[in-house]
Amino acid sequence: MSSPSGKSPRYRDYPKPPFPEQTQELPGSFKPMDPPPDHGEQSWRGAGRLEGSVALITGGDSGIGRAVAIAFAREGADVALSFLKEREDATDTARLVTESGRRCLQIAGDIADPAHCREIVEKVVAEFGRIDILVNNAAHQDTFETLDAISDEEWQRTFAVNIHAMFYLAKAAVPHMQPGAAIINTASINADAPNPGLLAYATTKGAIQNFTGGLAQLLAEKGIRVNCVAPGPVWTPLIPASMSGEKTSKFGTNYPMKRPAQPVELASAYVMLAEPMSSYVSGATVAVTGGKPLI
Repeated sequence: MSSPSGKSPRYRDYPKPPFPEQTQELPGSFKPMDPPPDHGEQSWRGAGRLEGSVALITGGDSGIGRAVAIAFAREGADVALSFLKEREDATDTARLVTESGRRCLQIAGDIADPAHCREIVEKVVAEFGRIDILVNNAAHQDTFETLDAISDEEWQRTFAVNIHAMFYLAKAAVPHMQPGAAIINTASINADAPNPGLLAYATTKGAIQNFTGGLAQLLAEKGIRVNCVAPGPVWTPLIPASMSGEKTSKFGTNYPMKRPAQPVELASAYVMLAEPMSSYVSGATVAVTGGKPLI
């Protein structure tokens, strides 16, 4: 049955470029973005799929992490948000978690530091007693047109945040995870189709996919599942913070749907991979790429 507009009530009319040209300083905030990202603030309705779980989400203040935090909370999980320094964004995300009737812990700091990764896990366990779901989502990216433009420091930081931290966090979290627990890593379509302007970022995303497959095998006997989500273009603060205004205006137009995803459109993949009903799904990559094949 069609709605009065002639479109199915299941259809969501998300914004399509061109967007206003805009830039921010890294790591960026969702608040000044135009159009505002949709993280599911109004649309996500929970069904108890994660009832009683404890989830740790890195990069949980904005973008995909915020959408996942909202969805997880509305599905019944208590949530710990790890973030770099975007306190205002994190506090707003925490508000939505607590308004869903769940507890929320905010932890600021740089996951490029191995000691901080271990401290995050210690704080979550002290607050909640265990970890059922670890979402390794935080990422650093910047755009460079030539190889010479990528400094040693930039290359090292991209690896430290995007892949090294996943190792430190998983290693610290696994002793506090029981059979049935899940680790979900955020990879990217760049793992299979690297953008040359995102050389460092794309390289880490390939490493994340490999790390996920290996760790899934390593932890299978413990009953802990490990998967990754590979997004295409997503309208998050990293885009205006790492790209030119001209590129933000056209962002996502080279994909079949002719637009970037809104963060809420990623959340269902994370909920599916986290819920107990996905008990035989491990070592998988779930592509959320707006119709562009990831083969």
